[in-house]
Amino acid sequence: MKEFFFVRALLSSLGLILMAMFSIQLGASIAKQLFPVAGAAGTTALRVTMAAILLSVVAKIWKHNISWKSLPSLAAYGISLGSMNLLFYFALERIPLGIAVALEFTGPLAVALFSSKKSWDILWVLLAGIGIYLLLPVSPSTSNLDVIGMLLALAAGFFWALYIIFGQKAAKHGTSLQVTAWGMWFATLIALPGGMYFNSAEIKDISLWPMGLGIAILSSALPYSLEMKAMRNMPTKTFGILMSMEPAVATLMGLLVLKETLTLPQWMAIACIIAASAGSTATAK
Repeated sequence: MKEFFFVRALLSSLGLILMAMFSIQLGASIAKQLFPVAGAAGTTALRVTMAAILLSVVAKIWKHNISWKSLPSLAAYGISLGSMNLLFYFALERIPLGIAVALEFTGPLAVALFSSKKSWDILWVLLAGIGIYLLLPVSPSTSNLDVIGMLLALAAGFFWALYIIFGQKAAKHGTSLQVTAWGMWFATLIALPGGMYFNSAEIKDISLWPMGLGIAILSSALPYSLEMKAMRNMPTKTFGILMSMEPAVATLMGLLVLKETLTLPQWMAIACIIAASAGSTATAK
């Protein structure tokens, strides 16, 4: 009987994670469609600011007193989050969604590899390297990719790695939802000034706020809530392996929503990065 309930809880968690991934990538697809109107920076500002407000209400952060000692960790976590989002949307403006997510995934992959010292790690580094090489514009099949967009996605991955490192420290200063809400407010210190610099008029356009609210719900509030609920009944390693499928989900959403088609080498590159990410998680301690 216990095994039955365990399997049912695991399957339920799997469903929640899949919903979270599709929600995030649907939000990214909608955000990209808003770029011509609000700009990448403006869209980031709307998403992060509204997500901060939503999460603050849900987490009731006014009931959570933070100490001065916790501020550096929360600030580093939030600034990493804001930088990651801003750079990712700048990258998404230039390259397909699936490729942007795959390149961004090199950040958490690097964290996993640096924290492990197993012989298997050589294989995962090699697979990730092959994936990135296949995306380089060195042949007619990959020359359509914007180099600056690729560099921006890799930079977003760097801040994703910092987000993980600082997030682990910030998590000690409250519940997951409360820490995320506070982190989002620090993320606005990056996203909102960036949005005001590049797209000030668009941010002030009230007609764009409902779209920004929708993106904030799909890309932040809803998936974070689903992931936290899923993690209660799922081993950390299993969760990490499943999250490695995010580039595949992003590629699918890019195809269905944005009509973005990829070449065979680009599909192979994404598969290599997914395999490297899943493999590094599976062989970790």
